[in-house]
Amino acid sequence: MKKLILSIYILTIGTVLFSCKKSFLDEEPLSIYTPDNSLQTVAGFQQAINNVYNGVRNINFGNINLDTYFGLYYATDFAFNATDYEPAAKLNAYKATMVPSYLIPTNIWTAYYKIITNANLVISRVPNAAQLSDADKNSFLGQALFFRAYCYNILANLYGGVPIELNELTEPRYDYVRASRDEVYQQCKKDLQQAVGLLKNINEVSDGTVNKQIASHVLTEVLISLKDYDGAIASASSVISYSGVSLMTNRFGRRATTPGDVYRDLFEYNNQNYSTGNHEGLLVIQTALNNPAAVGDQTAWAIVPSLGGLRITETTSKTKQTVLYNGSFVDSISSNGVGWIRPTSHFLYEIWTPGDIRNSSYNIVRDIRISGVPSTSPDYGKWYVKDGYKDKTLPADFRDTIRNFYPVIRKASPSAGDFVAAAGPAVVTNLTNPFGGILLNGATKLFMQKYVARLAETYLLRAEAYLGKSLTQKAADDINVLRTRANATPATAADMSMDYILDERLRELYMEEFRAVTLTRLGLLYDRDKRFNPKSGLSIETYHNLWPIPATEITQNTGAVLQQNDGYQ
Repeated sequence: MKKLILSIYILTIGTVLFSCKKSFLDEEPLSIYTPDNSLQTVAGFQQAINNVYNGVRNINFGNINLDTYFGLYYATDFAFNATDYEPAAKLNAYKATMVPSYLIPTNIWTAYYKIITNANLVISRVPNAAQLSDADKNSFLGQALFFRAYCYNILANLYGGVPIELNELTEPRYDYVRASRDEVYQQCKKDLQQAVGLLKNINEVSDGTVNKQIASHVLTEVLISLKDYDGAIASASSVISYSGVSLMTNRFGRRATTPGDVYRDLFEYNNQNYSTGNHEGLLVIQTALNNPAAVGDQTAWAIVPSLGGLRITETTSKTKQTVLYNGSFVDSISSNGVGWIRPTSHFLYEIWTPGDIRNSSYNIVRDIRISGVPSTSPDYGKWYVKDGYKDKTLPADFRDTIRNFYPVIRKASPSAGDFVAAAGPAVVTNLTNPFGGILLNGATKLFMQKYVARLAETYLLRAEAYLGKSLTQKAADDINVLRTRANATPATAADMSMDYILDERLRELYMEEFRAVTLTRLGLLYDRDKRFNPKSGLSIETYHNLWPIPATEITQNTGAVLQQNDGYQ
């Protein structure tokens, strides 16, 4: 597994390429950063741990590869790919595509092992760093242990048993074997328990910093995977009962006095961080507009339909005309969405009960007013869905209802007037739609903080652990904490099943959780995909409950046999 040897200190190659004389070999490489001369001070370790954070940020913001990133969301019960539907391609053709040579399992494997490699470097160097105080050692070690466990947990969820590497690599290894899935989870448990003992509480660290509560949250999931339900309940309870965190139940933040609801407030621009009063986010990925070191999130333009291509036959002229205004500024709702991730009917229409604010018009836009025709047109100002225009879509224009129009998820985008990233300098978008509307995203990248996990998910994990112990009323009680906040019909003990919890995760965590990771963790990717996905569900097989070990890892591992998962050739 050659990819595992990558290090953040790759510039050290220079000392090898140009070392021809003994005097060269004896010299201190003062102008070249190596682990020996840079991992000594607080600043050096901070740079190293920042690189670990950046690896996680790049995955969560889609900066590794868009096909790879979106593959963590679609081809599940949540969504399919609306850009490749006739003929089916990419993960819409699951059996043909999800093979050991495919880029998605290969890139995900590589990205997480790179983070592990960089975390191992910090873990191995901290104990002997003489210039660090004990408090600094605890902080850096705790953060690195967390990220190592976080990555191994995701790898085990997706691939099953994977090779475990816990040491700093100084030379290539080609003799890896797979640990069992439980052995990987046990290592995650060990790392996370140690991290919990080293890390500070969330209210004692800066925004976006790994803390005791996020470590306990991930530990909860790991313990569920180990079927240690009592341990998982205790771990989740330690987070839920901590006075420094709480669900946000009242309006808050920059738009608290404007129309909306508290669920929408969770995803408004700059409302995510602890320092802004949001005590629900357990770990928030940081980014900043106009910071050359920052990266932007590429989610919104993929989940937003390609509304710019939506047309109606204008009543007077009988010609095809745009539904939405197309002026010199981005339209207040249409943006430049491309309709890549198209939610399933199960998500859009089957899982909701009346009154649930997570499905309110502030969070999922289900109708739009026509503003792209002349103001003298009888169509001007009419509703695209309510007034029947959507129903008049001709069969030849089926793309309109597959990619160009479907209910619009707002979660990944700010509201009108907030800063977004444009092709050049940052701009404030202008409301051009005469009917108002909701800004979705003015460019392909959005610079806005993003949750790794919220306290809401901790309740869902504890409910899952209670269900594992057949304590259905306690599971329902935890689910109802979220449903009460959402103004949704309460769940009953009789409702409790893994299907119900997975639907509740869809309602609460849509476009937050990596849905493929959740479903493979539970061994339910095949079942849920088969039932609810009209594209990938047609070809998915039971063996796809685990992703394939990348072919390149198997062929490069010449010193031992790296076994492939059953079903893959």
